[in-house]
Amino acid sequence: MALISRLPLLTIGAALLSAGCASGPHDPAPVHDEPFRPQLSFSPQRNWMNDPNGLVYHDGEYHLFYQYNPNKDTWGDMSWGHAVSADLLHWTELPLALPVEKDARGEITQMFFSGSAVVDHANTSGFGQPGNPAMVAMYTAVFPQARTLNGQQIRAGTQAQSLAVSLDRGRTWTQYAGNPVIPAPPGPYAAEYREFRDPKVFWYEPEHKWVLATVVAQQHKALFYSSRDLIHWEWTGEFGPAGAAGGVWECPDLVELPVDGDPARRRWVLIVSINPGGPAGGSGMQYFVGDFDGKTFTRDRNVASDDVRWLDYGADFYAGVTYNDAPGNRRLLVGWMNNWQYAGTVPTAPWRSAQSLPRELGLRTLDGQVKLVQQPLAQVQALRSGLLYSVPARAIAPGVQAVSLNGAANAPLEVRMRLQPGTAARSGIRLGTAGTSAYTEIGYDAAQRAVYVDRTHAGDARFHPQFAARHAAPVVLRDAELPLRILVDRGSVTVFAGAGDTVLTDQVFPPPGPAAVSLFGVDGDAAVRDLDVWSLNSIWKDVQ
Repeated sequence: MALISRLPLLTIGAALLSAGCASGPHDPAPVHDEPFRPQLSFSPQRNWMNDPNGLVYHDGEYHLFYQYNPNKDTWGDMSWGHAVSADLLHWTELPLALPVEKDARGEITQMFFSGSAVVDHANTSGFGQPGNPAMVAMYTAVFPQARTLNGQQIRAGTQAQSLAVSLDRGRTWTQYAGNPVIPAPPGPYAAEYREFRDPKVFWYEPEHKWVLATVVAQQHKALFYSSRDLIHWEWTGEFGPAGAAGGVWECPDLVELPVDGDPARRRWVLIVSINPGGPAGGSGMQYFVGDFDGKTFTRDRNVASDDVRWLDYGADFYAGVTYNDAPGNRRLLVGWMNNWQYAGTVPTAPWRSAQSLPRELGLRTLDGQVKLVQQPLAQVQALRSGLLYSVPARAIAPGVQAVSLNGAANAPLEVRMRLQPGTAARSGIRLGTAGTSAYTEIGYDAAQRAVYVDRTHAGDARFHPQFAARHAAPVVLRDAELPLRILVDRGSVTVFAGAGDTVLTDQVFPPPGPAAVSLFGVDGDAAVRDLDVWSLNSIWKDVQ
């Protein structure tokens, strides 16, 4: 891949457009209709994908870059894949943005790990042209071999922060000639050069500067930097260890949100992924609420340092980051829908892994605390194609009672309900495959005061001994009921419980066939109000 220097404003565009490169196009007729292929969220046509990267909105397009192996359906040859969407639902997969680099012997010389992208509207970097701002990606450059780069001695295994630039709406990219712009972590963490990664950049308007959050993974530290031009960076602060620290910290993000919809009352949320050590085992995501002064993040003082707030209590939501420049200043989060415990063995082909449907983030005061709340992308309602079942109220006697759907239906589905657990020890809904014994159970456990997803009977779990499991999250009943919104895809279920302050995402691999829905109660009576089940259109409907 070609390199660029910080050329004069009028000449850098020509250099970029002539020197940028991309891989060849994918097969011309994607199917996107294979067993377990997500029908609500993006997955590549083929091969391996993990972390979402470079989420940015520009010129009418939402860009989704992602960790991608263009050569196999397992991790390796890390590159940046690329897809775009006008509505965050329907995606067009584009050629590689940043392909892995290899020498003449086929040995990897540089991989492109996770990072972020911004549009430099004010041309602070000097990379743009009049009327054509540069899109700038900041990524972790990984150098498996020792080398000398721009006079800097790079040790084997180094992870450093580098830039790439695009002047054609992200279609072609050129690396900055002065890379890496942050060659090593700051002095106290200099020994962590192999575990220094995942830069998230955003514009900090109060001081008219760029802010960067990154991690020294093994030390459970988030580091913060500032820059006026995206090229020269100053280390300004750090946060951690705190919360969960059982595994490495990865993929930080820092976002500001209004509390209870009040624009005058705003707080900051630091999001950190951890692996292993998640609430369901393996990968997980946690968040911290506090303040950011332009230099460092400070957590709320009334929270114990070891208190953990999980962003998602399921097994399959990791490395989530938010969009830069989303219209309306919406805070939209996308996560990798998998778990490092078994990611390389899930039974999908010819692709492996998917991204989540985007979620919108907010902050609400609940039970006396400011908590992160999440809801699925509002546009998902546009996918509703038919109301399969609707009832204002229904009792749930002990046992299992089938729900008669209005005709045969297949995933994807949406379920909305208000569960009233009553005297039942457990109660809820089962989502299965007609004519089989397979089902995923979603319910409330009164003894645990928890909402849960039980996938022990969901289908294929042979690929990993820890896959078949029950995942639970503490939840508060308000007015003696539990609102549930459930998105059922071909290979996953996502449960938004309560006010959206509790979410669980789990992959499932059920046998093929039409959907079967039933209600259940154990050791007591329960009820459900406002139960609606919709069939949803596939996001790939127009490309089948």
